Amino acid sequence: MRPDIYLIYLLLRLFGLLPLRVLHSIGAAIGRFSLWRRSGAAHIASVNLRIARPGLDDAAHAELLRAAMMESGKSATEIAKIWGSDAERALDMVREVRGEALFDAALASGKGVIIAAPHLGCWELLNYWLCRKTPIAILYRPPRIAAVEALLRKVRGGLAPEQVRAEGAGVRTLYKRLASGGTVGILPDQKPRAGDGEFAPFFGRDALTMVLLPRLAARTGATVLFAFAERLAKGEGYRIHLLPAPSGVVEQDLALACAALNRGVEQCVELAFAQYQWHYKRYTAHDRTSPYELQKT
Repeated sequence: MRPDIYLIYLLLRLFGLLPLRVLHSIGAAIGRFSLWRRSGAAHIASVNLRIARPGLDDAAHAELLRAAMMESGKSATEIAKIWGSDAERALDMVREVRGEALFDAALASGKGVIIAAPHLGCWELLNYWLCRKTPIAILYRPPRIAAVEALLRKVRGGLAPEQVRAEGAGVRTLYKRLASGGTVGILPDQKPRAGDGEFAPFFGRDALTMVLLPRLAARTGATVLFAFAERLAKGEGYRIHLLPAPSGVVEQDLALACAALNRGVEQCVELAFAQYQWHYKRYTAHDRTSPYELQKT
């Protein structure tokens, strides 16, 4: 591990000694500061929230934006608690699991399980929880700084998932894993590269949506479940949610399947609306006008 990356690891361990409530308070303050200085992230979040909640008046929109930015800040600072301590100790912060029976039944069926985990709540803690239940492979894009992978391996320890790159060989690995009754995890709301997706409604506006997950489900017969770790108030911990996917996810018509996939993400988001990653440019594509350039908020 590079010295600078190791220093980051030591800082994570140090800040991980702080109570979760304190880390969340720091994160909320960072979010409020980002909003006050009208950062790019705050602008993107504002545009996205106008799209997702078009009926809000200015005061209600401002309050929702403030909550979303505070939750965004918490998602950054809580990583010190998740990565800065032992994975099993981090899992002690899970206070409740809703829908675990769905996951257990899907595992027992032997047909394979696809976990669709949106950018919602604390997905790193969700990774730990899933890996404690069963071996899991997750589709990912390598970090821009290659040395960060060594940090991820160290902090995740024995509950690290198998990381499969989003490329040809990696996709074949996912098919094999599902064919043998295994479990894979995919971020269903990650914008695909041009040519690898379909446009489908997401909170009322078309967004480029991945086709990989519907194809995996249709070809393997695996059970698709949505999952996320909800952040509880006042640093009290987390609640794991597992939800069944809309039936249309396995449609052969990819436009219909992607629309169902986005409905599944929406159903999760509605359970913890402010905790979604609203500062992500979900509505951009190379051949379409970007709302983030036209809309002033």
